[in-house]
Amino acid sequence: MDKIRNLFRESFDLDAASRVDDLAYRGIPAWDSVGHMRLVAALESEFDVMLDTDDVLDLGSFAKAVEILKKYGIEVD
Repeated sequence: MDKIRNLFRESFDLDAASRVDDLAYRGIPAWDSVGHMRLVAALESEFDVMLDTDDVLDLGSFAKAVEILKKYGIEVD
C-alpha cells in the first residue's frame, strides 16, 4: 500500500511523513475537484487501469481507493 500512499502524497502535495490512511474527499484543502482528478490520473497511470465513472465518483477516501483498485485485480499489499 506504500505505492498508493505515495500517490496520495504526491497528488495532494503532502510531505513524506503525512499520514494519508484516514484522508477523505474535502478532508484537506488540496482534495478538491481538481485534486481529485489529479489523484485519479495518478492511480490510472501508475496501475495502468481506466477507472469507471462510478468508481471515480465513489473514490472518496484512501480506504475506498484501495477497495476500488482491488476490484480491478490490483494487488495493494
